[in-house]
Amino acid sequence: MTLEHDVAALTAIARAHAARHRRIKGLTWPGGARIAVNFTADFDAMLLRRLLNEPPMQLAKGEFGGRVGIWRLLELFDRHAIKATIFTPGRIVELYPNALRAAHAAGHEIADHMWEHHVPRDLQREVDHLTKTGDALASITGRRPVGSRSEHTLALLQEAGFLYISHDTADHLPYYVTDAEGGATMLNLPFHYAIDDAMFYSFAWLGSDNGAQRITDTDRVFDMWWDAFLQQYEAGGYLNVCLHPFVSGRAQRIAMLDRLIERMKTLPGVWFSTCEEVARHCLTHFPADGQEG
Repeated sequence: MTLEHDVAALTAIARAHAARHRRIKGLTWPGGARIAVNFTADFDAMLLRRLLNEPPMQLAKGEFGGRVGIWRLLELFDRHAIKATIFTPGRIVELYPNALRAAHAAGHEIADHMWEHHVPRDLQREVDHLTKTGDALASITGRRPVGSRSEHTLALLQEAGFLYISHDTADHLPYYVTDAEGGATMLNLPFHYAIDDAMFYSFAWLGSDNGAQRITDTDRVFDMWWDAFLQQYEAGGYLNVCLHPFVSGRAQRIAMLDRLIERMKTLPGVWFSTCEEVARHCLTHFPADGQEG
């Protein structure tokens, strides 16, 4: 196999991948807003780690998130009149139903985050998990979720009536992604690990030992997240802040988020919204047809 053949093959793969992603032309926000900000919380209580039989001290973090952290985040959002999107596995309905009821009553969006925080490889089991999660969340909200943060098959999500995913990170603005088969297209609201609290505050990350700790000073995280927000604000963009109740639910991190939101609110034209609101705006005013590759 020649170098030229390798380059041609890689180029073909890159073009095929690029063809699956369509940027939204001339994206604007309601009321002339400069930026849309989604505060999202992955309320998973470390379900995947339970399945992996991680040590009790690790699992206790998830318990903190369900018993304390989620309530602190809800209080924070309420204090700032922000409606967030809570991505949660279906089994959280069994573990912390009161927290989800409170989130729904406060006007927050409750969205899919898988059944047990993982997507089965077997298609029938995947359908089962997706269905059970929809049923469980509907028992709290009265309707099935329309958004998912997961690697669920796009065609299955589309068939189930989902409007958007918030998983891929191929752009800094919302965009449309098509599956490899070309049969299903869905709006993606991108987040990035640079704006994900677990990347900065996690001690002994998933399957790792204590040497992999990431306990970062909250002032440093504040500065990085403010810079990320300001760059997108000046560009006229989008920011998806990914939080975890067992991570950002700690008091000093709540205080940092409080300062961050207060500073964001000093600038005009910031649209704090749920992911569903952003998705419906994009789907209505900037549908997939006609967007650029």
